[in-house]
Amino acid sequence: MDLLSLRYFQAVARHQHISRAAEELRVAQPSVSRTIRRLETELGVPLFDRQGRRIRLNDHGAAFLARVDRVLAELDDARRELADAAGPGPGRVAVAAETLLQLSGVLSAFRALRPGVRVRLFQAPVDAMHRHLRTAEVDFAIASQPLAGPGLCTLELVREEVLLAVPAGHPLAGRASVTVAELAGEDFVSTRAGHWQRSLLERLFAREGLSPRVVCEGDEAAATPELAGAGLGLCLLPAVARRAIGEDGPVAWLRLDAPDCHRTLTLVWRRNAHLSPAARDFRRLARERLMSLAP
Repeated sequence: MDLLSLRYFQAVARHQHISRAAEELRVAQPSVSRTIRRLETELGVPLFDRQGRRIRLNDHGAAFLARVDRVLAELDDARRELADAAGPGPGRVAVAAETLLQLSGVLSAFRALRPGVRVRLFQAPVDAMHRHLRTAEVDFAIASQPLAGPGLCTLELVREEVLLAVPAGHPLAGRASVTVAELAGEDFVSTRAGHWQRSLLERLFAREGLSPRVVCEGDEAAATPELAGAGLGLCLLPAVARRAIGEDGPVAWLRLDAPDCHRTLTLVWRRNAHLSPAARDFRRLARERLMSLAP
């Protein structure tokens, strides 16, 4: 067993596909297949269930992956820590977020402070953020829904109300507030499953024993007010969107008469992970800039 075998295994486990893993690793597919077979022989258990050309990580593989992720993350941390100790290089900061729009102010200030640092951004739902953090692909995750676990540190940045946006001509447009039960027959524009707007929408409806009728879903949360304004359906948006769009935009705003109808934006990083001076500056700026958005 060597580090190269572990990285091959990690890539195959991530993609659950030999060819895609080989493409990411830039090696021939047979080499990846042989490495996985050799690793399974050495461990004495299969790590994947195979069905024809399809493979899926099994329970043995999932348990092994958790350990491999920790080992490789520690080695990557060690490499970055030694590089920082060897000399003041520009460095790198990697961040995962559900929506990248909210990072524009932070990134602008960070670029001005550290113009030579390479910044890498990942747009990801919360389950992918867990993986990015676990494998040390990112220094930080900025999440709009709970992201917790052993070995993670969390800092609350913003807690804000989530509002209902309806087309300007909608019968509800003149109302100040509405209950979830009153929305049972309405169409909704939302993000895909896993993103915070969709998770909140489904949670609010589930409390009433209902399911929302989602007629349009996607990954562009910033597009939902325009789609709602065009009459496709209603949508949930944080209060910051109301301040950005204004009262003369394409939608009217209502409060939802429901408990816990808010979004909490958190900054998350791995406990005991090495954070370079550049990464610590990013954390400070994220705290200062995003906390200032609080109503």
